[in-house]
Amino acid sequence: MFIELGLFPNILIFAAAALVIGLAGIALTRRADVLADRTGLGEAIVGAVLLGIATSLSGTVTSVVSAFEGAVSLSTSNALGGIAVQTAFLAVADIFYRRANLEHAAADATNLVQVALLILMLSVPLVAWSAPDVTVWAIHPASILLFAIYLGGLRLSETVRHRPMWKPEQTPETRTDRPEAESENAPSTAMLAFQLSLLIAAVGVAGWLIAETARALSTQTGMSQAIMGTLFTSVATSLPELVTTVAAVRRGALQLAVGGIVGGNTYDVLFLAFSDTAYRDGSLYHAMDERQIFLVATGLVVSALLLLGLLRREKRGIGNIGFEGILILTVYAGAVAVQIAQG
Repeated sequence: MFIELGLFPNILIFAAAALVIGLAGIALTRRADVLADRTGLGEAIVGAVLLGIATSLSGTVTSVVSAFEGAVSLSTSNALGGIAVQTAFLAVADIFYRRANLEHAAADATNLVQVALLILMLSVPLVAWSAPDVTVWAIHPASILLFAIYLGGLRLSETVRHRPMWKPEQTPETRTDRPEAESENAPSTAMLAFQLSLLIAAVGVAGWLIAETARALSTQTGMSQAIMGTLFTSVATSLPELVTTVAAVRRGALQLAVGGIVGGNTYDVLFLAFSDTAYRDGSLYHAMDERQIFLVATGLVVSALLLLGLLRREKRGIGNIGFEGILILTVYAGAVAVQIAQG
């Protein structure tokens, strides 16, 4: 249907869907911050689960729809390419927080668990890709394992939050997650949940439009699905992460900002499990090529750098960005250059 519209209308639809995703991301941040205080779950948990899943919904729809229609390269490149770009968004958000390096001020044990969980989950597709091609009802066992690891990681994060065995050293620059006072005209919790549902639905519809127009644009421009997924759909569907991260930093909700990115990344790995279920021609992991494996490796590198930055907690760096932020941006730029060079 979309390929019949022509190049210019598809570009307009793609841009409009990306704009909807970005605007919805701003509204999601405000409501998630309030919900974190009311429920007592904390910014890191709400950021990792609610905000991470909500902002990743458009990417989920894009990857699943693409996999169902047989566009494996677009599906997997969108899922895996988003991890690197969203991690790079933390370095961008760090620019907007002038008091100290973001990873220093947002010290939280829960976020450390989430990054370690992400590294573990990213290792699963590598093992599946190199292991024998075994499926049950066209679903690879690695997809079930990803769900189990994700749920177990959330359980561990909750345990660490309520019964931490160690805490970060407090400095004048460290921002502690404490509930904020609300105005008298603040919406009820039920109304917050309703508003969040509407915003998440809008993000999901926008994600479907991006998936359909991206496939059409790939054909109309002659651009490969891998490049389209890595450079365009992954960036467009990751706009909520950029918007919510910068908005959270400007609100002072630093744990929410880091948790939203890391939680979104762990959920992005689940794109592969969802997509493997939608892909009916066998194992999605064995349909991936070297480009997608390169993106998995890139995700592992930037995640490890982020973990080192969260552990090191450098107060100041070049341009007020920690060493990990500079390295993450460098790795992402290099990965993009490699993808372009491969055509």
